[in-house]
Amino acid sequence: MNEDLVLLERRGNVGLITLNRPVELNAMNYSVLVRMGEIIDELCHASKEIRVVIVTGEGRAFSVGADLKERKTLNEQQVRRNVRKIRDVFTAFERLPQPTIAAINGYAFGGGFELALACDFRLAVGDVSMGLTEVSLGIIPGAGGTQRLSRLIGLSKAKELILTARKITGSEAMNYGILNGLARDRNHLYELADQLAGEILENAPLAVYQAKFAVDRGFDVDLQTGLDIESKAYEVIIPSRDRIEALKAFLENRKPEYRGE
Repeated sequence: MNEDLVLLERRGNVGLITLNRPVELNAMNYSVLVRMGEIIDELCHASKEIRVVIVTGEGRAFSVGADLKERKTLNEQQVRRNVRKIRDVFTAFERLPQPTIAAINGYAFGGGFELALACDFRLAVGDVSMGLTEVSLGIIPGAGGTQRLSRLIGLSKAKELILTARKITGSEAMNYGILNGLARDRNHLYELADQLAGEILENAPLAVYQAKFAVDRGFDVDLQTGLDIESKAYEVIIPSRDRIEALKAFLENRKPEYRGE
């Protein structure tokens, strides 16, 4: 069943997405992408209950990207369908209101690495291997890799990694500025992810969502347009109950109790 290919588990206010094809190193076939899309829709409607999202992989891989065994059986029209689907799913994932954290527990190649790039934060074990390896397979990154990596680390470094199809370790990815944190092992990786999620959860949900929105939407526009986006995002917060609760808590010298309202 498609539900078994990608799992969604709620842990308090954290949603844990697990790619669940360990034998196939969490390669993404069309059914995986469909299930990912369903989970994203569910998360959008559950933003009051699930306020941070962590994505990881079952077994020894985060994801090795597209399922090339499936890809070999597809005609050109079906290949185009799959490429559009993975691009659209990752874009929808990137636009979730909740902050997203990639816990890169193992191999992250091609589309797997592109999924991590679509997250707000990336954490990895130091010795894992990752990279945009598509040109070595006669294709190009088609799920946003050419765009997101260059925006993250700059044009020259992104071209170096993409055009060489170079595989890098987590430690090297940290030096490139791709990662937000480096873990000793898998247990430490999940501790770091939970710690980062916990820090975010201390804050007002609507404020977190609107701050993320303002940063993302303002990044590729001129400063004045970005400031206008920021102002509109602030307007959403002004009538919120959480804003009033924060003021009351400050005056009463206590911790605010946010409800996402």
